[in-house]
Amino acid sequence: MLKRISVTGPESTGKSWLAEHLAAHFKEPWVPEYARVFLENLNAPYTFDDVLHIAKGQFEAENDLAKTAKEYLFCDTDFLVTHIWCLVKFGKSHTWIEEMLETHRYTHYLLCSPDLPWQADPLREHPNLRKELFEMYKTELQNRNFSFSIVSGEGDERLQHAIDAILSFDKVNLSPDL
Repeated sequence: MLKRISVTGPESTGKSWLAEHLAAHFKEPWVPEYARVFLENLNAPYTFDDVLHIAKGQFEAENDLAKTAKEYLFCDTDFLVTHIWCLVKFGKSHTWIEEMLETHRYTHYLLCSPDLPWQADPLREHPNLRKELFEMYKTELQNRNFSFSIVSGEGDERLQHAIDAILSFDKVNLSPDL
């Protein structure tokens, strides 16, 4: 069975780097962040409906790459990201995103800690809210009973923490019931 691993969390916490490096380590595909490409090609401020389009584009890209995966698919972002993004920016979330958040669960979530230095980027909006946003992600994951690990550290240390979290999750979930 394919294990979909979501790399999630606030802006500028190394999600893209981590998803790409996990894919290389496990020799599996990763799904890049659809929002980046979409927003870089948008010639206007994004809207509430644009976030829905982004969520659907991410889902489509994920399903396409799932066909090439053997054991893992590493996803740089998920419905939790678009849900929180909508709540913070617009004060509400799309019904479709809400439904997908409940029905399209990932095998395990890697919640990236905001312990990395902020990297400025024209698409990033909240350099001073990363800790608060991290707590929102953590609370959502806990309240929804999603399996997750917090990943921290820089560079190879962060990557190793993520690898260890995945392998620990696999070990626990493959152990026979006693």
